[in-house]
Amino acid sequence: MNREERLIRENIIAKCRWMNASGLNQGTSGNISARYKDRMLITPSATPYDSMKPEMIASMPLEGEYGSWEGPLKPSTEWRFHLDIMRGRPDVGGVVHTHSTYATVLAIARKPIPACHYMMAAFGGTDIRCAGYARFGTAELSELALAALEGRNGCLLANHGMIAVGANLEKAMWLAVELETIARQYYLSLALGQPHILGDAEIAETSQGFSTYGLQEPKAKAAKPAKATAKARAAARSKPEKKRSSKR
Repeated sequence: MNREERLIRENIIAKCRWMNASGLNQGTSGNISARYKDRMLITPSATPYDSMKPEMIASMPLEGEYGSWEGPLKPSTEWRFHLDIMRGRPDVGGVVHTHSTYATVLAIARKPIPACHYMMAAFGGTDIRCAGYARFGTAELSELALAALEGRNGCLLANHGMIAVGANLEKAMWLAVELETIARQYYLSLALGQPHILGDAEIAETSQGFSTYGLQEPKAKAAKPAKATAKARAAARSKPEKKRSSKR
């Protein structure tokens, strides 16, 4: 493998270890994939992240024989929805699947998340849908997940967990954190009573604000004083000085 591919593999492993250390996931239940040219790199099945090496990451073609893979270990059992997402959405470069606590609690209750927070706009709509239930690793689960992700960058999986997708692995992981955060906030607001939900116009306004978020305009440079010409400097030197008056 070349240096570019190795760095992506190392990044996948680093993200897996981080999501477990941060509490976003537990054990080997989650899985991560990243696009690399015409292939998908994905975590292997049932392999502890602490012992994972770059060479263990499975490689799957985005075109050609569906489900074929290369590597010493089988790809994650959830390879279907990872692969189907990347095949169907060229805008996606990274997929993160976790069993994070609050997102999974809502998925168990089969509760979609409405626009309880303006950060919902980061997911491309006014809600996070909850996909119907199907056994892990099945084609049916993949179909349900793709439907829930239509026009969205995240979804819940009934009685299972959540998926977040992004243009790259960093963006996908950021959205996974945001999804778990919103799930926790929504869950706690339900405990207080009926949460206030933002309207479509308010989410659209936030989306528009996101288009310039983080863009810094360059600071205007102070105008430098014009340099005196050589002729002007010579004229100033030749000008006789005024004598000071002796009168006080």
